Amino acid sequence: MLTKTTFRRSVLPLASLLTLAIAGTARASDWEIDPAHTTATFSVRHLMVSTVKGAFEKVGGSVHLDDGTPTRSGIEISIDAASVNTRNAQRDGHLKSPDFFDAAKFPKLTFKSTKIENAGKNGFKVAGDLTMRGVTRPVTLDVEGPTPAVKDMMGRMVRGVVARGKLNRKDWGLVWNKALEGGGVLVSDEVQLEVNAEMIEKAAGPKAENPAPAKVKATPAI
Repeated sequence: MLTKTTFRRSVLPLASLLTLAIAGTARASDWEIDPAHTTATFSVRHLMVSTVKGAFEKVGGSVHLDDGTPTRSGIEISIDAASVNTRNAQRDGHLKSPDFFDAAKFPKLTFKSTKIENAGKNGFKVAGDLTMRGVTRPVTLDVEGPTPAVKDMMGRMVRGVVARGKLNRKDWGLVWNKALEGGGVLVSDEVQLEVNAEMIEKAAGPKAENPAPAKVKATPAI
């Protein structure tokens, strides 16, 4: 006859093993943002009637993923300010000038996450510090992903993620503007952001070999 005590003794160890097995499938890993397959875009209102979009062509960074506890993950992104491209050379030159990014003095825009919270199925709120023009202020991004990992043509494990957000450029010292005769301004203060990133898993470092046990000399009997 199966008693409660016998049931507990037989089922509880099995449940513990199952829990350990499930936990073992979720691991922490480190990934590198692939610049060749990553875009960082922005958009602003122009003349209060249309939207102008631009992108940064040089984006890099790293991501620490904890699939078991995603809120323990971390993100760092670095963008080359001089790589801005709006498909207009004159406008790009103005954006690189001290009126905007001042790329010669402040060559990098960086983002480093400080807190990650769950936000629905496969979604997260990622808070972090954005540094631009030497000014660091907090921003929060809405993130989708990461996608399940797949192998690329070179056998590397790859995942994707999309981050969206908005900011007021004046908070980072990008205050240049011109008033319009009919009211309004040439360029909106609000900027929409979107980063589509492809990540490549970093190769695990070589495991440290256990040193061979020291040989013990036999002590001669006296």
